[in-house]
Amino acid sequence: MDSFIQPGTELFWVALLVVAGLGLVELVSLLLGVSASGLLDDGLGYHGLGDHDAGLLGAWMSWLNAGGVPILVLAVLLLSAFAVLGFALQAMASSMLSPLPSLAAGSVALVLAVPATRWLSRGIARIMPRDETSVLSEAGFIGLVGTVTIGPLDQGNPGIVRVKDVHDNIHTLRAQAAPGYVIETGTLVIVVDGSDGLFQAIPAPQELGDVDIKRG
Repeated sequence: MDSFIQPGTELFWVALLVVAGLGLVELVSLLLGVSASGLLDDGLGYHGLGDHDAGLLGAWMSWLNAGGVPILVLAVLLLSAFAVLGFALQAMASSMLSPLPSLAAGSVALVLAVPATRWLSRGIARIMPRDETSVLSEAGFIGLVGTVTIGPLDQGNPGIVRVKDVHDNIHTLRAQAAPGYVIETGTLVIVVDGSDGLFQAIPAPQELGDVDIKRG
């Protein structure tokens, strides 16, 4: 084991283990019908570029492209870049003299990983389909029927509604209940309004639950 983990690489192995753990969490959450990355984005309030709080932290997250890709993806990119660059740095140091101290190597790898993460996240954001805009404009979702997968929906924090468009593409929309409604998870709903990536829904008529809904 000592020969497998080279001196000064402990931090980078930890980063890889965290990446594996995050991937496992996301896989399990998807099997349960939710998305850990979506829940994290909702909790932190990151849903689009420029949607960050003012201040140093908000500016730094915006520069890293938070909102262009989900926060969980951003974390995986940062940790992966940190680990890969760290291993490469220690390999170079070992070939020239000896491995760097773990903290010194980690500091250098982190400095290099930040711009690498920005570059990778911008590339991924260009090819990653966005829930609200991958096929339809926001107006195109109005009238679609779907199911509340993360709820209940009220007028507070958004939940998630899963809908199918006329092209049979699946979308997960951030949604609240229309004023006067509280809608439980698993309820069939109709999307009635939406702006800036946030939609409003009302319970669907009961008879819709007894037929094959082709639009929701």
